[in-house]
Amino acid sequence: MPMPNIPDPPEPAPTAPAPSTWTSDLVSGFLVFLIALPLSLGIAMASGFPPIAGVLTAVVGGVIATWLGSAPLTIKGPAAGLIVIALGAVQELGAGDNATGYRRALACIVVAAAVQIAFALARAGALGDFFPSSVVHGMLAAIGIIICSKQVHTLLGVTPTSREPLHLLLEIPASVLRLNPEIALIGVLSLALLFGYPMVARRTRWTQKIPAPLLVLAASIPLALGFDLEHEHTYTLSVTDSVYTIGPKFLVTLPGNLAQAITFPDFSQVATPASIKYVLMFSLVGSIESLLSTKAVSSLDPGERRPDLDRDLLATGAGNLVAGLLGGLPMISEIVRSSANIGYGARSRLSNFFHGAFLLLFVAFAPGLIHRIPLAALAAMLTFTGIRLASPTEFVRTFRIGKEQLVVFVATAAVTIATDLLVGVVAGIAVEMFIHVLHGAPLRSLFRPEIEEHVEGGRLVLRVKQAAVFSNYLSIKRRLARHRDVRAIEIDFAATRLVDHTVMANLHDLKALLEREGRALSLSGLDDHGPMSSHPLSARKKAAFAPAVSP
Repeated sequence: MPMPNIPDPPEPAPTAPAPSTWTSDLVSGFLVFLIALPLSLGIAMASGFPPIAGVLTAVVGGVIATWLGSAPLTIKGPAAGLIVIALGAVQELGAGDNATGYRRALACIVVAAAVQIAFALARAGALGDFFPSSVVHGMLAAIGIIICSKQVHTLLGVTPTSREPLHLLLEIPASVLRLNPEIALIGVLSLALLFGYPMVARRTRWTQKIPAPLLVLAASIPLALGFDLEHEHTYTLSVTDSVYTIGPKFLVTLPGNLAQAITFPDFSQVATPASIKYVLMFSLVGSIESLLSTKAVSSLDPGERRPDLDRDLLATGAGNLVAGLLGGLPMISEIVRSSANIGYGARSRLSNFFHGAFLLLFVAFAPGLIHRIPLAALAAMLTFTGIRLASPTEFVRTFRIGKEQLVVFVATAAVTIATDLLVGVVAGIAVEMFIHVLHGAPLRSLFRPEIEEHVEGGRLVLRVKQAAVFSNYLSIKRRLARHRDVRAIEIDFAATRLVDHTVMANLHDLKALLEREGRALSLSGLDDHGPMSSHPLSARKKAAFAPAVSP
């Protein structure tokens, strides 16, 4: 599941990696550190956490969690996809007191980490195959819209009066009219660099090694020094004779030292319904995002190494436990930094370790440089992230898979924006199931498919009946897992009324994985099923006039 939030990194070489060398990992770790530093600060700021909390999480993900996971090229750290949950926890649990809300949110993160560890021990890594892709992408699109609704105001140097996403979106024109010109210049220039640099970087290979966030810092910090944001003062815009105030509140704030950055959780409210809600969201959404990201990164690994998703979920949970206890944000296996890591030539898990070590050294010995970063520049990075998550191309891509997928996508996004992530995901799943029933899937088959199994001469045939949909796919996958010694597998869908897009996509990925292991997977019995769009992995529905297949 792609979740891009920065310009694309250079493409990794298609050949298998050379034996691990610490120098390659050192270089890639340093380049990823340059990406991770501003993004970690910005994600923490947008989450209602102290900016240093994001860096702390990235350090834990690199220095500690990297040794526990099984995906050697993934980068673990804070992610934009959890901003909405973290900010909601701070605001709701603090009831107006952000400091108290922050500590209570940390308690939710710690408990959620324990839940993730329990998931891993229960071998729940397969959760990544359960959720429909349209629900996941709809959730991410909603997150992108919510991020933009909040960060555009910071980019313009304006404090909004609203708090709800829809109201914040409607307030953007008013913020444009009363923007702070010097702060807005920093923000708009940073946003222009993020959008424009990838087009320039594609022309020459050496420029692809320079992360766009580094250029943003290189442009915004001198502007902040030129505008003297270190000292509070006013200035008059000659064109309008308007007076504006600027000062240190527009810069990143940091504690005096690392020891002061450590904040312990407040568990006093962790058993309340509100806290339990956020524990569920942190554990479920964080696990799903991390698992899907790990699967996506493994497909980019030049060495074609297959990760153990349960072990990687265990590493994420352990990292979140440590980060939550120390005052950090929740972490996941982050897709964009991980793909950049591969593109920069990473060979092993040392690259993630070096990225975390560089962050730790930078915060320990150069905190003054971090303090000079304008908040508007970080807001620009997050606005860019939000735009990418909620890009119109995501709507078009989903529509091309099938009209019914767009309905689920939009329903998930709309309910998420209007309520919260958990309700939005549940609503999206409910809409998907309702559509499946309308297309002929019997209610009883939504979770328990009828499967006949035949093994003969090293060949496995699974005959699926009634429906093969996202909610019963794990049953099919468990049947396949029982026969790891079988070299040829056929899945016969002749007796099904419906095969949905999630199943088609998962089987497509599984086929590629089995081929790398020297095994073969084929699908049959779909001749009487009409595709619901021209997309090769669209849902397949049996025509009403198709003859019934005898049991």
